Amino acid sequence: MAARKAFALRIDEKTLAAMQRWANDDLRSLNAQIEFVLRESLRRAGRLPKDKNAGQD
Repeated sequence: MAARKAFALRIDEKTLAAMQRWANDDLRSLNAQIEFVLRESLRRAGRLPKDKNAGQD
């Protein structure tokens, strides 16, 4: 698993509440939900490095 770094995130209350509801719906922690949303956005924008093992069995 990749190394993780902690950082402070400033976010408005309404956005945080919406993320918490979404996390609850998906049975994830708030932190895991934020990571998921960020990773998905990066993937869709083509900003993540290509997975060298993708498609290999």
